[in-house]
Amino acid sequence: MDHSDHTTVSIDEMARSFEDEAEPVDLSAYAIEDWVTFALFWGMAGCVVLQFFTRYVLNNSLAWTEEIAANCLVMVVFLGSVMCVRLMRHIKVDFIYRLIPRGAGRVLSILVDVLVIAFFAYMTWLMWRYVAIVGKERMVTVNLPRGIVFYSVLAAFALMTLRALQNFYRDLTEEKTVREQADDANNVPGI
Repeated sequence: MDHSDHTTVSIDEMARSFEDEAEPVDLSAYAIEDWVTFALFWGMAGCVVLQFFTRYVLNNSLAWTEEIAANCLVMVVFLGSVMCVRLMRHIKVDFIYRLIPRGAGRVLSILVDVLVIAFFAYMTWLMWRYVAIVGKERMVTVNLPRGIVFYSVLAAFALMTLRALQNFYRDLTEEKTVREQADDANNVPGI
């Protein structure tokens, strides 16, 4: 194995690296839904740790931890999707943008925006109808309404619709589309 590309660092250089001033942390990229998702993630992690501890250490599992962790996972997935829509981090096929002229790519981006908005709006409406039917059901192991989970998914789809509308507005008003800006931020070769 060739180690010629690794620079040798002395102990003194390593020690001095801890004396450097840390740059201030910038949390401005995060929106309120990101912090709610973050809290739910750690709530889910706490339930999983408690479940593991009670099952394998105490040999007496708490049944409610599995249901709460599963419901937290559902909420984390859908609320986390809002951030993906806002930051254009969801899965996308952008190969075609590299093959067509920039103007055609912009038109295609706007058409994709319209389709995305229509999809999220339709899913919001479907979720609204679903919650009206089953929103009052109770959880199996905990006497809480399952509507907590369903309403969080409904809120997530509504927020995804709003974030998609924001992206659409930005695509109409800014020089670069949101997709191009996301590619620039991730150092992806441009369109």
